[in-house]
Amino acid sequence: MAMKKRGIAFTEFVLTVLIIILVNIIASQYFFRLDLTKDKRYTIAPASKQLLKKLDDVVYIEVYLEGEFPAGFKRLQSSIRETLDEFSIYSNSKVQYKFINPSAETDPQRRSRIYNQLTQRGIQPTNLFANEKGQKTEKLIFPGALVVYKEHEVPVQFLKGNKAAGSAEMLNQSVEGVEYELISAIRQLSIKDRKSIAFVEGHGEYAVKDVADAYQSLSKFYNVYRIQLNQINDLSGYDALIIARPQTTYSEQDKFKLDQYIVNGGKVLFFLDAVKIDMDSIGVNGALAIPYENNLDDLLFRYGVRVNRNLVQDLNSGFYPMNVGNMGDKPQIQLVNWRYFPLLNTFGDNPIVKNLEAIYSKFISTIDTVKAVGITKMPLIYTSQYCKVYSAPVDVQFNEARKQADPREFDKGPLPVCYLLNGEFTSLYKNRPLPTPGAAFKEKNKSSKLIVFSDADVIRNDIGRDGREYPLGFDQFSGNTFGNKAFLMNAIDYLLDEEGLINVRAKEIMLRPLDKLKVEEERSQWQIINLVLPVLLIVLFGTMRYYLRKRKYERF
Repeated sequence: MAMKKRGIAFTEFVLTVLIIILVNIIASQYFFRLDLTKDKRYTIAPASKQLLKKLDDVVYIEVYLEGEFPAGFKRLQSSIRETLDEFSIYSNSKVQYKFINPSAETDPQRRSRIYNQLTQRGIQPTNLFANEKGQKTEKLIFPGALVVYKEHEVPVQFLKGNKAAGSAEMLNQSVEGVEYELISAIRQLSIKDRKSIAFVEGHGEYAVKDVADAYQSLSKFYNVYRIQLNQINDLSGYDALIIARPQTTYSEQDKFKLDQYIVNGGKVLFFLDAVKIDMDSIGVNGALAIPYENNLDDLLFRYGVRVNRNLVQDLNSGFYPMNVGNMGDKPQIQLVNWRYFPLLNTFGDNPIVKNLEAIYSKFISTIDTVKAVGITKMPLIYTSQYCKVYSAPVDVQFNEARKQADPREFDKGPLPVCYLLNGEFTSLYKNRPLPTPGAAFKEKNKSSKLIVFSDADVIRNDIGRDGREYPLGFDQFSGNTFGNKAFLMNAIDYLLDEEGLINVRAKEIMLRPLDKLKVEEERSQWQIINLVLPVLLIVLFGTMRYYLRKRKYERF
């Protein structure tokens, strides 16, 4: 009997081992991972997986967020590490990474040299204020990484988000954006077939120097050109067009080319000024803002939007240096809120504007929507709720900035100033004589996307008195950098992103903060539970096991 039992036990053991081996062999052939979190924080987007699987060489990533940090930065550090672990798995170990502490160098001169090298390579530092052992400390950290692929490198900044949301929310937004920032850098380095973008000119659009930073930033991902519609017949070679502040009238022939480009699936990003005004034109007696006549109103109206001929004043606005009085014989120049420069910080629900920093606008107008069959109209950006609107012509005076604003008058917002249009666009020239007789014509062909922004200054970089071109979104007076460049890059990515990488920006991780007051009140209670309960459970388990064994064997 004993021999028979031992034989059965041995057989069961062998079968168990064989089953485990077989399961491991099968599992090694079929890779899968389970993410049981509610917001899928550990799930890599399908578009990211596809890009990682296509890598034909090693991507090496140096992350400089290493060291002792407060909980928020520790969470960001952990998110970066977890994301890179996933990248390594889905790329078949072609993504390799290393965490480096640039502050570990004890020699001050060498440490300063390292800091300068990182800054020159595009990794921007930030000051971290922390409370260590009851003392407030400040140290310099570099929340970024360098992504290297085939002897080319791209810097990545992880600390991003809307500064107005607060430090905790901004860190959470940075955690949400980790995957997108990393996969965008890898895409930039590994992309082979670059798409083509063209800035349209010939109607008084911005000159090269006015959009120099936009041009250079887009050139990292795309082939970028400048074209004149009256000199080109076929626009199909361009994947997207950018129209930035046309000041003169589009001819019907040029407008027809633009219409047919859109109808046939072309993507266009419109940055339009509805009225003509700029700071240089405002004199002592002010200036009159009058409407532009660019002959695009009927085209946009057919597609579903109308850029209104008005100007918005917003209490949430930027600054401009003005003479606020004289001290002796010298004028006193101070930065004054200029309500014609709204800071746009209210966004719609779309990956383009997800976790975006405020956008700096100048002399902006409102946008209305009209019925357009087959077109979905999504508002992307709004003014603040504290704004009012002046219909053109508008008398713009510097004295307005010196007056105290009455908040009760600024009650018209939030108002939409940027729209995304998506669908099958019907030609403006349907049932109308063609401006170019005999030209190929389509009433409706392919689905397309347009973005219409009612301010052209959003894409224009500031130019200093010395001719220096500032980065897009940088305000030379306040020294702040706004989200203008990020919006442009996100918008183009969204229009041209066939793989869906831009949707990675839609990732959302919910903050679930503890109730600080409740934590303080119940601290002792939970400390006792955590210390005593595990011990009691072990003692209870041991006692029950003892009596069960005694009961089982005492009959022998």
